[in-house]
Amino acid sequence: MEDPRIVADRILANVDRVIIGKALETRLALVCLMSRGHLLIEDVPGVGKTMLARALARSAGCTFSRIQFTPDLLPSDVTGVSVFNQGTRDFEFRPGPIMAQIVLTDEINRATPKTQSALLEAMEERQVTVDGVTHRTPDPFMVMATQNPIEYEGTFPLPEAQLDRFLMRVHLGYPSATDEVLVMDAQQSGHPIESLDQVTSADEVLELQQAVRGIYIDPLIKQYIVTLVGATREHESVYLGASPRGSLALMRATQAYALLDGRDFVQPDDVKALAYTTLGHRVIVSPGARVRGIDSKEVVEECLERVPVPGARARGSA
Repeated sequence: MEDPRIVADRILANVDRVIIGKALETRLALVCLMSRGHLLIEDVPGVGKTMLARALARSAGCTFSRIQFTPDLLPSDVTGVSVFNQGTRDFEFRPGPIMAQIVLTDEINRATPKTQSALLEAMEERQVTVDGVTHRTPDPFMVMATQNPIEYEGTFPLPEAQLDRFLMRVHLGYPSATDEVLVMDAQQSGHPIESLDQVTSADEVLELQQAVRGIYIDPLIKQYIVTLVGATREHESVYLGASPRGSLALMRATQAYALLDGRDFVQPDDVKALAYTTLGHRVIVSPGARVRGIDSKEVVEECLERVPVPGARARGSA
C-alpha cells in the first residue's frame, strides 16, 4: 500500500468536491471511518448530511445503502429477514440494508426505540442475528446516522446506550454566504455527486484502519485521556459522564487524526481537538444545569481547562 496519508488526502480532496466549505467536518468523518467507528451527524435538514455519506462511500469504493427511518419502520426492515425457499425447501437469509459497508441511517430519531435498538448489535458487534442465526456485516463497516435536533416535532431522542455506540457526533451547520453561492454554481447543470469518481478501494480502507492502530500513543497521553474522561464523571453539572468506551473512542480517534496530520505519534493537541466530538454526546447534563443554560460542550471545555496537559509542568519549570 502507498503512504496512508496520501490515500487519506485523496479521499478528502474528492469528498470536498461535493461538500463545499466543510473541510473540518469531512476530515472528522474520515477520522471516524479510519478508526472503525460510527458517526452521528446532528443538524437541521438540507445542510448536506446525506451527501457527505454518499460522497465518502463513493470515494472510498465501499458499498452503500440508505435507510430512511420513519415511525412505522420495523427492525426486520433494517436487519433483513429469513424467507422460506420453495425450491430448496429451506429458509434463506435475505439481508437488509444494514449489510453494506457504509450505511446511512437517515433521520434516525424519527424511528421508534425498538427499531433504533436493531442497530445496536450491528454497530457494536458488527453482526446481526435473524431467527437465531448470526450474520457478519462486511468490512469495512460504518454507520453514518443523521438526526434532526430533538426539539423538532415527531422525534424520539436516542437512548444513552445507543449514543455511546457512536464514536463521534458532528454538526455541519449552515454554509457561509460565499460557500452557498459556490454550492449553487456547482449544481447549476447537475449534481457533482453524479460525476464523483472512486479514488481508492475498500481493501485500502482496511489497510488505512490497520495503519491507524500502528500510530504511537505515549502512556502519558493515555493517562491524560483517562483523567479527562474521569473529569466528565465528576463534574458538578453532570448527571452521567463518559464511559470507558469514550476513552477508547478518544484514543483511537487521536491516532487517526495524527495520521492525517502526517505524524506517527499522538500529541496532547489531538486530544483537545477531538474531545468534544467524541465525548460531548456521552455526557448527560443534569436537569438543574440545563435550566442554567449549561450544555455538554461547556462541560467538556471546563474539563479540558481543569486537567493538566502532560509535560506542562516540566516545560513551565524549565
